[in-house]
Amino acid sequence: MLKAYQQINGGLKGTAIAEGEPIPAGTLWIDLLNPTVEERQRVGLSLGTDMPTRADMEEIELSSRLYSENNSLFMTAMILAHMDTDLPLADAVTFVLSQEKLVTLRYIDPQPFRTFALRCERSIVPTTKPEMVLVQLLDIIIDRMADILERAGTDVEAISREIFDPEAEIRIARRDFRGILRRLGTKHGLTSKMRESLLTINRMMTFLNQATDNKAQKDVHAHIKTLTRDVLSLQDHSTFIATKLSYLQDATLGLINNEQNNIIKIMSVAAIVFLPPTLFASIWGMNFHFMPELSWPWAYPIAIVLIGVSGILPYFYFKHRGWL
Repeated sequence: MLKAYQQINGGLKGTAIAEGEPIPAGTLWIDLLNPTVEERQRVGLSLGTDMPTRADMEEIELSSRLYSENNSLFMTAMILAHMDTDLPLADAVTFVLSQEKLVTLRYIDPQPFRTFALRCERSIVPTTKPEMVLVQLLDIIIDRMADILERAGTDVEAISREIFDPEAEIRIARRDFRGILRRLGTKHGLTSKMRESLLTINRMMTFLNQATDNKAQKDVHAHIKTLTRDVLSLQDHSTFIATKLSYLQDATLGLINNEQNNIIKIMSVAAIVFLPPTLFASIWGMNFHFMPELSWPWAYPIAIVLIGVSGILPYFYFKHRGWL
């Protein structure tokens, strides 16, 4: 889908461009979502350069993601989508900045793009330069990532309280450690994708900052420096959350091991306690013809008492040694 945004009444109005229709003159922003080959070629002709293909966007080399060609800046970053679900997605989005217009080429539909398009329709994006369209779009993307990262930190704190709840010792066996590990894994996946996205955006901001370092674009340059500081702070916060997630995962596995050790300990003590009574019962349960105890009048009660005492004494011995 090809959508062109023009400045009308102090805002950017978007118009869907059908196949075969020309791109309107004065277009400030062209948004390509799941574009066809014909749409990419049309936009490339309007810019006087070739638009990258899907395979080009997925290249991980820095020279393939950040470069200048025919007076246009080509910048590719990993942008997150579906961040409110358990399966967040990070995919490459290419920003092409020329002197007349901004082109975004993407195969996902993140929330920030929909939010920015809605703001454009409401005429609250006053700008006449494609550079300002780009930095305002990046501002919304970074704000969205900050909100998701803040929410992830709150969820991680809740999981931490659940793991280290001092009142949970008496019900430790009933805690859903499998569910806790699954939630930790989900948050770790989100944080990993967040860190990857922030890294690519930070590189993109550095490249863009160098390209706009002139007096004519002083306002854009200042905005980019502010966004760069925001990205760096988010990177530090995401690193902190990732470290905490690793610690919580190790702590959960440690609690699982302790619970298993306690179970094995109880089973071992039970085996030791019942071993002497079993030994006596086995001796007196043998079917030999000559057993002097069989003729004793008090043999049965003596055997019962001896079996009971032989089971109780190991228990108190273990208790005294602090093994229970």
